[in-house]
Amino acid sequence: MTRASDDVIIKALARLLMPFIVAYALYVVMHGHHSPGGGFQGGVILAAGFVLLVVTHGLEQTRKRMSEKLAGVISSIGVFIYGGIGALCLILGGNYLDYGKLSKILLVTPAEARSLGILGVEIGVALAVMAVMYIIFFAIFTAGESPEDDGRAE
Repeated sequence: MTRASDDVIIKALARLLMPFIVAYALYVVMHGHHSPGGGFQGGVILAAGFVLLVVTHGLEQTRKRMSEKLAGVISSIGVFIYGGIGALCLILGGNYLDYGKLSKILLVTPAEARSLGILGVEIGVALAVMAVMYIIFFAIFTAGESPEDDGRAE
């Protein structure tokens, strides 16, 4: 297990960088339907912020902020958002992810509905990717050991 760094400068720099990492990730997600980037890239940037926390503050402190179980729930929510928007388009009489059909319930023009639908999907993808990357990192970093493991081989 990795301990927290004893260097005050490294910890302070990480605390200073985290809001900027999160803001940049949100920028990438929110502008993903207008420019290069989007949910996958923004999700990976958010996960990189958690990797920075592990390196600077240690594994246990990072787990206090987000456990692997919470990451699993967040990834499921992200997939549900993606699938839910697609299913809603089907229910409204369109094809899967035919965002223009969302104009019926959003009370906007079909062009605006497409933009909002894509943004919703990008947010779902970002949540799923961030959480899955977090889980993968912890699985590799801890060799698959869970804090609930009691050390007995089965």
